[in-house]
Amino acid sequence: MNQQKVKNSLINWDLVSVNPNNKNWNWKDLFCYWGVNIQSIIGFSLIASLYIVYDINSFVVFFGTILGSLLVYFFSNLIGKPSQKFGLPFVVLLRSSLGVIGAKYFGLVRGLVGIVMFGIQTYFLSKAISFLIRILFFSYDNTFLDQNIFLNFILGLNIIDWFSIIVAIIFQVFLFSVGMNFNKRLIKISAITVYMGMILFFFAVFLSDVKLTLKTFVNILDFGNFVDVNNLLPLISIAGTIFAYFSIVILSFGDYSRYVKNEKELKKGNISLILNLILFSFFAVFIVSGVDVFLNKDPDNLSKIFTNPTDIIGKLDSLLISILVLIFIIIASTSTNLIANFIPSQYSIINFAPSKLSLKSSSIIISILGFLIGIFWLTFLSQIGILSFVDTFGAFFGPIFGIMISDYYFIKNGNLINKDIYSLEVNSVYYFSGGWHIKGVYALILGFIFSASTIWNVNLMFLQTYSWMIGAFISALVYYLLAKD
Repeated sequence: MNQQKVKNSLINWDLVSVNPNNKNWNWKDLFCYWGVNIQSIIGFSLIASLYIVYDINSFVVFFGTILGSLLVYFFSNLIGKPSQKFGLPFVVLLRSSLGVIGAKYFGLVRGLVGIVMFGIQTYFLSKAISFLIRILFFSYDNTFLDQNIFLNFILGLNIIDWFSIIVAIIFQVFLFSVGMNFNKRLIKISAITVYMGMILFFFAVFLSDVKLTLKTFVNILDFGNFVDVNNLLPLISIAGTIFAYFSIVILSFGDYSRYVKNEKELKKGNISLILNLILFSFFAVFIVSGVDVFLNKDPDNLSKIFTNPTDIIGKLDSLLISILVLIFIIIASTSTNLIANFIPSQYSIINFAPSKLSLKSSSIIISILGFLIGIFWLTFLSQIGILSFVDTFGAFFGPIFGIMISDYYFIKNGNLINKDIYSLEVNSVYYFSGGWHIKGVYALILGFIFSASTIWNVNLMFLQTYSWMIGAFISALVYYLLAKD
């Protein structure tokens, strides 16, 4: 291999610095980005559960949510600033602290977790599509689904399920592989559409019986015993839960902040996360409590609460509402899958073989693997506890964040040599020892051990919510002590 080929083997047009003229994201785009992150079935159920199902003062939940979102804001600014400044995605910046080869493999961990979650999310997205198809068939002919063709199952899926998951994969890959400018429009459309849907659903519930629904919502807003030392632990626990929910997207936030115009827009956009949580919490709690009252006509005694949107529509005898909610679920699930799983996986895979892969080819790889995960999820993967393995790989995320922050702010003092970060030459700054920064790897593994121990050690499982932060702190400290002059 000649010298020029070696020098350019880490260069890929999707990984190079974003041209300043193409940095067209502002705070409104980041508002939609954070909105999409929380506009999922999991996000809806989590928020509603914290406020209603668990016996916790609602204002403790509110301030715990704000505290958790402030932590996300702080860490997102830290990891987003270098990407915004240099226009580089997460995996390229990782070369500075782990070496140009080390970043390939440890960056791929983020991609593998993203692919698994993409496949699982695609399975649940396909279920929403299949529900929609079944509703349409049933409304056309209530005996149509009794035919033998719909009663044959392969891997737990019948013909409607197979059609739905194939459509979900093709639909997502077709949309997601166009480019970031198109993705930005998708994110904005999705965030605004879902909020519009929640507003419509809110008024549908509210106007069903204004007096009852309003009374129920007021009952939830309980000031009693708010100022109590016993509320401190639940407050911290809720903050940790909110942070843990967003932690998977913090590490790869640079994949989006690289397109933000300036640091001012970055900080303003990130603070909009708090506004998103307040808006989403209000709608989620009112809708869930309002539906319960609508079903049971008892504002003082909430019965079995349904916090999952699919469970809610199953209890509402309205074909129109069911169809509309399923459409909004499909939109929300698709956009969440895009930003939390698909795009980070694209960059990670391209970075593994930058001279051979492109946006399109990496999308095909993700779609094939995601499809396999989706079709085997129900009958095999969900039975073997694959999410525990995903959580274990995810225990790398906090430590990776920690060494990147320690390297950029304390070791490199905010400097980066752009030409060397794409170079495989032995004398380049980021080549280190055969392309690996051994000090960074050591710090990373040590942080991983502490982080993963909260998952596998029964005596430390009470710290699992904070595993990301524990791993980040340990790795950041060890890396600084090892790498400082």
